[in-house]
Parts: sequence; structure tokens; C-alpha cells
Amino acid sequence: MDKQLFEFLQGFLTPRRKELFDKVLEDRTRHFTVVAEDVYQMHNASAVMRSCEIFGIQDMYAIENRNISRVDKEIAMGAQKWVNLSRYTKTQDCIDALRAKGYQIVATTPHNDSQYLHEFDVTKKSAFFFGQEKYGLSKEVLEQADSYLKIPMYGFTESLNISVSASIILQSLVTKMRKENIDWQLSEEEKMKVKMQWTKNTIKSIDLILERYYQEQQKE
Repeated sequence: MDKQLFEFLQGFLTPRRKELFDKVLEDRTRHFTVVAEDVYQMHNASAVMRSCEIFGIQDMYAIENRNISRVDKEIAMGAQKWVNLSRYTKTQDCIDALRAKGYQIVATTPHNDSQYLHEFDVTKKSAFFFGQEKYGLSKEVLEQADSYLKIPMYGFTESLNISVSASIILQSLVTKMRKENIDWQLSEEEKMKVKMQWTKNTIKSIDLILERYYQEQQKE
């Protein structure tokens, strides 16, 4: 990371904003991540991203085999500035990328022999897959999942809206994770990279400011 550029851009932030970045970064994690597969409704994908941000999940993945996961800024409530969104056009490519990063694949489904939330082992680095509103997760995910997870339900209806499911699962498991003696926080290097991105996302006219910065650097 360009430390000189970082220090330059930090000059555009207020002391309060810098302190807030540091505070929030202490609670950020990549121990868990969320994957939305072919979510159709824009407000659902946006609400899932918002839940990721609220519960400290730094990365979200969108698989777009058929549907494009657009973000509704009014529903995301600014979460798009703080959560990293990676997009994949093939489910297998996303699964392979997550496995390479050490994640187990967790399919959220009310069917199969799924674990309940209170049974889930939060010490394992996990990627939680949420499926399309009408049809759920693809056969590809269900066949390759390392674990299956479901929310206890006691009524006639057997499923929840995807954004509601994501919120319930993240709130429960992130709370449990933070109580465990595991290394769930970002490394110092990761924090600096995230802080740099947040700084750029915060500054108005950032492209113009960067252009002028590099022009001045060339003169020197």
C-alpha cells in the first residue's frame, strides 16, 4: 500500500471520522462471509449487504448465473461503501475461490439434514450461502456444501425472506464467534487496506483528487 498516498488522503478526514474508522475496524471480520446466489430482488441483495455491514462482515460475494445483484443505495443505507462486494458469474468459480481462502461451504436451507444455529461450530472459517428467493440454492451448492444450516421455525411457513435469514444467522453466529478464543479479527495489514478503501469511498471528488496527486508526484 502507498503509505504516502494514505497519509495524504487522511488529511481530508475529520479526527472524528478517523477515530470511527479505527473503532469499527476492531470489530470487522473475515472469519465469516456471506454469498448470495442469483438473488432476484434488488432490495433483498441490498438488505443482505446492510446486514453484513451491521454485524461486521467485511466481504460479501454475489453469484450472478442468471440475475445481476444490483445495490439499492436507499436500502443498503451506505453499506456499499464499507463492505467489499465480489461478483462471480459461475457458482463453481466462487466455491473454488472461497475454498482457496480456507472457507468451508455452508448451505443455508430448511431442508436436508441441516444443523440448527445453536449447534453450529463457529470456530471454523465459514462462507454462508443464501439462495434465490423462489428456488433456493442451486444443486451445485447443495451437493458440494460441507455443512447445512437452518433457523429453528415453529409455524406453518417453512422459510424466511433471504435478508431476514441472513440477519438472524449473522446476529446469532457473530455473537457466538466473538466469545470464542479464536483469531477472528482482521490483521493489521488488512485493516490498513480496508481503511485506505474506506478513505477513498468517503472523499468527494476522489478521482480528481487522485489525478492531481499523481500529477504532483510526477513533477517531483
